Amino acid sequence: MLVNNAGGGGPTAPLEEISPDEWRDTVASNLESQFLCIRRAIPMLRSAGGGSIINISSTVGRDGCPNRSPYTAAKAGVIGLTKTAAMELGPDNIRVNVVQPGPVEGPRGRWAMAARAKAFGETVEQAMEQVLQMVSLRRLVTADDIAAAVTFLAGPAAQNITGQTIAVDAGLHGMM
Repeated sequence: MLVNNAGGGGPTAPLEEISPDEWRDTVASNLESQFLCIRRAIPMLRSAGGGSIINISSTVGRDGCPNRSPYTAAKAGVIGLTKTAAMELGPDNIRVNVVQPGPVEGPRGRWAMAARAKAFGETVEQAMEQVLQMVSLRRLVTADDIAAAVTFLAGPAAQNITGQTIAVDAGLHGMM
């Protein structure tokens, strides 16, 4: 089994203010890193008779996000990479899926709220309230919620699930 959960947020700025280096660095840490890990895991999974690859993306890869174009593009790329890998590796009994977390509690979530607040000229509290208004359950996702989805996809109950994207987002609707 491989769980690809590497990456970083990258710059928070309008598209025209993002440098090519910032773009490349963000895409490398969020998309290229997953490609490289998958590529390395394939021979081991084949020799084991199959297995599961779970790539972590983000709901911004599905919905977009203002002022986060490199991160958004990279996370959308993870979805395309996953679907293609699922098609290519299915005959080897290797399942490939995506988990898309929504807004998450914890240090990374606090960083994202602070970045959003700065980009939109809000306080962190205002940013949090704005985000929670776009979440049906009016709460943030926890690391345990994400781990539960990964555990399910890695296990036997998901033996016929491949090429799929599972959103763990507490009902996120709208643009963050």
